Amino acid sequence: MHLLFVGVVALFPVVNPIGTAFVVMPYFAHLDEAGKKHAVRKITLYAFCICTGTLIAGAWILKLFGLSIPVVRLAGGIMICKMGWELLSSDKEDNADSSKDVGQTKRRDIEDQLFYPLTFPLTTGAGTISVLLTLSAHGASADLRQLAYNMAAILLAIVVMCALVYAFYLNTQRIERYLGSQGERIFNRLIAFFIFCVGLQIAVTGLKELFT
Repeated sequence: MHLLFVGVVALFPVVNPIGTAFVVMPYFAHLDEAGKKHAVRKITLYAFCICTGTLIAGAWILKLFGLSIPVVRLAGGIMICKMGWELLSSDKEDNADSSKDVGQTKRRDIEDQLFYPLTFPLTTGAGTISVLLTLSAHGASADLRQLAYNMAAILLAIVVMCALVYAFYLNTQRIERYLGSQGERIFNRLIAFFIFCVGLQIAVTGLKELFT
């Protein structure tokens, strides 16, 4: 129970399902309710797979490729910076009278973006990986039964996080209704700027860790 509580508390700020829901909101703007549910389900599934894979074999995979957590942080930060810059420099305006073909194109585009960048590194990035590796090391035990209990507790914490991601991502449309079209455009620009800043912060943190 203690490890479950620690896992949820440690994962919540790095996954940040509430804040990230605002970030992914522009990507769902052209989807209907069914399309949005499909997209959120896939993001949640991808996030669960990444977290579970990291918990089970993350340290081994990093060792196999000769990678360190600071390098993963730096690379993930650069990727998030790139995504934020693309959103900031985009001059495309929403068109309410878009045709069915345009809507289908948007759905195909979002399909290509569900894993990268929406799941990784936006929902589960370098911070999530480092926390899970730490929790995995913290839960290690020579007693196989105790190890199984510890891994089950961390896995349950991952399930709780994925449930929160699903709940918050699915309800971004309610936020859109309150904002209105003009408010949404302003909000999207602000979020794009914050995405860029978050990516820069993660990259700088990784860079500092490399030199210390």
